[in-house]
Amino acid sequence: MMADLSLGMALPLFAVCAMVIAVAGTRLTGIVDELADRTGLGEAIAGGVLLGMTTSLSGMVVSVSAALADRPTLAMSNALGGIAVQTLFLTIADLTYRRANLEHAAASLGNLLQGGLLICLLSLVLVGRFAPDWTLWQVHPVTPLLLIGYLFGLRLVDRSRDHPMWLPAQTRETQADVPDPRAERRSALRLWTGFALLATLLGVGGWLLERSASVIAEQTTLGQSVVGALMTAVVTSLPELVTSVAAVRRGALTLAVAGIIGGNAFDVLFVAAADIAYRGGSVYHAIPDRVALWVVLSLLMTGILLVGMLHRQRRGPARIGFESVGIIACYLVGALALLLAP
Repeated sequence: MMADLSLGMALPLFAVCAMVIAVAGTRLTGIVDELADRTGLGEAIAGGVLLGMTTSLSGMVVSVSAALADRPTLAMSNALGGIAVQTLFLTIADLTYRRANLEHAAASLGNLLQGGLLICLLSLVLVGRFAPDWTLWQVHPVTPLLLIGYLFGLRLVDRSRDHPMWLPAQTRETQADVPDPRAERRSALRLWTGFALLATLLGVGGWLLERSASVIAEQTTLGQSVVGALMTAVVTSLPELVTSVAAVRRGALTLAVAGIIGGNAFDVLFVAAADIAYRGGSVYHAIPDRVALWVVLSLLMTGILLVGMLHRQRRGPARIGFESVGIIACYLVGALALLLAP
């Protein structure tokens, strides 16, 4: 039935999925913030792992479904475009926090390490693209390296929480990650159950979103790269936007930043999952240059973000720092290049 979906049905389905993903992502923020305090994980780990992974489920489903359906361009543009747009969303969260730049107030060793991990993983994607087209059971050697690198990076982030070798200077605007004592009075079972239900909802929403996006790409002149990078990537990234803004309003600043950076690091695994699902060989070599451009842009945007987190500018002229201005410029250039590409 989904294969015979018309454009007139695909567009409303796309809109409904977008709404469901956004609402479910909003609800997740409070649950993950409470789980961070209840379990003792802290906001950096909970944001990067629990929040980052769960809000990325819909995007993962889109990329894997597209790769299984022999649409590698849609799969990769969704994955890589999602990383870029989620980094862009961090500038919106920055605008909602008026006391200081968000990168200054949410200074955290865990966030810095996750940013470094993201750069390493994105670099591996480029290695896969320019390395020889070798595969074993239709899987490129870079794919297991992405999985190993991600798990090793998470271990480093976790160990740094207990034995930090670097600490940010505490200023009047710095928001410390202090557990809420009221979290102990909340039922852990209820929190985990709500977490699982919302995660399932995001996964189903992502599957339906891929079905509708494929129809839109085939029955319009937009093409898979534009639909993937500028439509499905934006929609499946809506949970990161709403959760980050909601976290800022709750005062969970470290969680707001960790949810974006940690989610981006997890999103690189979309590429690994798409390579495993794609049966036409290496997915790294099956994408056009204008989609690969998003890897480079994501590297640049992450580098700018890390510089901003280290420099810790208190307040820019428009209530955002130079890093937010640079990230916005990079994304606009990438979107323009994608739309104007032949």
